[in-house]
Amino acid sequence: MSIMQQSSKAQDQTLGVWFQNIQRGMVKLPRFQRSEAWDRGRIASFLKTIINNLPVGVTLTLKVAGQEKFESRYIKTAELTTPGTVTQHLLDGQQRLTAFWRSMHNNYEWETFFVYLPQFDQSENKSGAEIEIRCIPRWYNKDQLRMPRWAEEPAQCFKRGLLPVDLLQPGDISTKIDRWLNDATKSLKPANTDPDALNKYEVYADTRDKIKKEITILRECVTHFNLPYLSLPADTSKDVALQVFVNMNTNSKPLTLYDIIVAEVEEVAEKSLHALEASLKDKCPTVGRYGNVSNLILSTSALLQEKLPNTRGMIEMDKKQLLDNWPKLERGLERLASFLDSQRVFDEARLPTNAVLAVIAAAYELIPDDGDFLAKAEKLLRRYLWSAFFTDRYENAAASRAFADFKAIKALLKNKEFTDAELATVPALNRSEFPLADVDSLMAAGWPKAAGIEARAILAVTTYFGAKDFADHKTATYDSIQKREYHHIFPDALLSEAKIPSFRALNCALITWKTNRMIGRKDPLDYLQERVQWADESVVRERLRSHLISYDLLSKARYTEMKGDDLKQKLSSDFNEFLHDRANLVVAAMVSLTEGNNPTLDTLWAKHLAKSSDDAEFAA
Repeated sequence: MSIMQQSSKAQDQTLGVWFQNIQRGMVKLPRFQRSEAWDRGRIASFLKTIINNLPVGVTLTLKVAGQEKFESRYIKTAELTTPGTVTQHLLDGQQRLTAFWRSMHNNYEWETFFVYLPQFDQSENKSGAEIEIRCIPRWYNKDQLRMPRWAEEPAQCFKRGLLPVDLLQPGDISTKIDRWLNDATKSLKPANTDPDALNKYEVYADTRDKIKKEITILRECVTHFNLPYLSLPADTSKDVALQVFVNMNTNSKPLTLYDIIVAEVEEVAEKSLHALEASLKDKCPTVGRYGNVSNLILSTSALLQEKLPNTRGMIEMDKKQLLDNWPKLERGLERLASFLDSQRVFDEARLPTNAVLAVIAAAYELIPDDGDFLAKAEKLLRRYLWSAFFTDRYENAAASRAFADFKAIKALLKNKEFTDAELATVPALNRSEFPLADVDSLMAAGWPKAAGIEARAILAVTTYFGAKDFADHKTATYDSIQKREYHHIFPDALLSEAKIPSFRALNCALITWKTNRMIGRKDPLDYLQERVQWADESVVRERLRSHLISYDLLSKARYTEMKGDDLKQKLSSDFNEFLHDRANLVVAAMVSLTEGNNPTLDTLWAKHLAKSSDDAEFAA
């Protein structure tokens, strides 16, 4: 059979077989393949595609018979399986099969995946109406990876309608499933001495049967899901295999959702959406600072038509109405950019979550350009914006939650007499459902250059208060922060010597530095003095103060000649005190901002110093 005959027709293969082949060490990756690259959103989307039995395209393999043509490696974390005879090199499909393998073991370091089953959600306000994939992130705290305590308890997960996705793993895992079921439903099982024990036991047994039935259905869906593949024969030369790999991965650019909608708009209305977008960018060039303008157009347009701001909602939009709404859209995006700038959130790189963008832009449809209601409405938007930054509202199911928040905000804006008592109708403002971050969670927040919502929220608070540059004393603006970098207050080299994690949002300042990158083990103030153009103490205090950093705590952080346990003990104590102090300042700012206020730096520090003094007197 020729290479053309073998490789031009896709062959069916279920995920159950793929799983078994990976488990037996039969599938490996050529080493020229890039590393695992999908983020949690892509992984969750892929898993949702599987449980909804939707197509995901084909993979490409090279048959292996005898000696492997390429140096190879196992799929990430599959190296622990029993080595077998390699029969396939995976040329295309690595991200899909890696996501499948790892999620079926739930062995990602930074997140755990669940299937959300709304029929079992016992929350007062259900967080969704459809089966979907949820992701619960982890974080480092005191040198240990942690996650919300409830996420580790089957009973609490079940109460929220969440089923660990690894229970859907192909193969015989009946013991594991039964153990989870026992733990998840043990609170429902009555004691023999309970009143009406028989009826309660029937409810308990019925609930178990329903869960087990749902698990079985989902497991069958996963095991029998078809992931077809094209196969190059074993005698394919290396250069041909590489050329096919390049062609499959880079030669064609797939149509985007925006491209498809552009075509539909032009077909329906005979107008160019590209031309309208170009005009919008000319009128409001700053909106592009916060993300891809095409995506903002689609998500905001979806909300203006009361559709979900996701792929389904965008596809379902009335394309003629999209054009009719264009003046509202243009005005909303322009005012969105102005509003974010007023909150000193300057660009996409510093934005804690983009889920708020379309909500705020679409909400401006109901907000006048001036008058008393403008102030009241924008106070509501400030509450919403900072609440989105400092709660876990948008950690999962961002599109559906944004839609729910938008509908509630819209209902309030339609009633100009709305009161504070009605604010909790907006889920993001409902503190019983979505409480604000506390000092402990802020202290554990990671490095804000990454995409963590809470970490970036901490940085956003500092830019809100001006974040004066350590070197040139300039207040943070869009233009100035483009030249700034993320740097440690307590130096990484110093903390690393004592084996203390340094990449904390509260240990970060966004500032410019000298070009010399030689950084040694320095005390914090000495380190800063060496890195920037130093000034007298009063000026330095003011610069640090605008970042919510205590000069006094840094000035006492001295470790000259200290080593070993003495260094670790003092440094750990000082660093923890520094983080705690800064976290308290951020919390105070957060509380004011989430109430829709415009706190000042002087008031914030005055209250903080007074509280610190009272605490010291109480401790004494």
